[in-house]
Amino acid sequence: MSAPLLSGRRAFLVTGAALVATASVPSLRAEDLPASDPRMGPRVIGSPDAKVMVDEWFSLTCSHCAHFAQEVFPQIRKNLIDTGKIRYRFHDFPLDQVALLASMVSRSLPADRYEPFVTDLLDHQDQWAFAQNIDPVAELKKRAALFGINAAEFDRINADNALREAIIDKQDHDGAFLQIQGTPYFRINDVAAPDVVGSYDDFAKAVAKAS
Repeated sequence: MSAPLLSGRRAFLVTGAALVATASVPSLRAEDLPASDPRMGPRVIGSPDAKVMVDEWFSLTCSHCAHFAQEVFPQIRKNLIDTGKIRYRFHDFPLDQVALLASMVSRSLPADRYEPFVTDLLDHQDQWAFAQNIDPVAELKKRAALFGINAAEFDRINADNALREAIIDKQDHDGAFLQIQGTPYFRINDVAAPDVVGSYDDFAKAVAKAS
């Protein structure tokens, strides 16, 4: 199963701007983000010579995405990515305001820290996003600090409406063009692969078929 998209999602995400008080940090406009901004560049791991490209669209507060990251992805990395069989590309598809901020933070890290940070957030989702009596933004701020983003930088990222809008625009384009109905969503060699979420065996069979 996958997490369904929210009704009125774009309005919901946009109204979540500046989840943390950042009155002293100037906000940027969406049109201020150049197309060449490296934060919106591809986030890919694996051999460039791999015959199979796997694309995943995920939300950092999606429990199905977290389950996949915890139970299936480690085997994919060991058996398919590290062995050069597949190249794996990540796409942010935040389903709520907290996930959007988390995506903004992950894309503000150096590209080589993106996947480790995303994996950390999905592995510990129940601790920073859904634990009782916690502020998920404050917990996200703590986890970001472990990857080198200090409090001031976190606040600057949160105030960056250009980056926020760029992620939403990319999500809107992908969602409409690919008809994404929920997360995680996969494509293998640019063909939709709806039956790979449940187990590593299902994933590996789909990869073998595409090879």
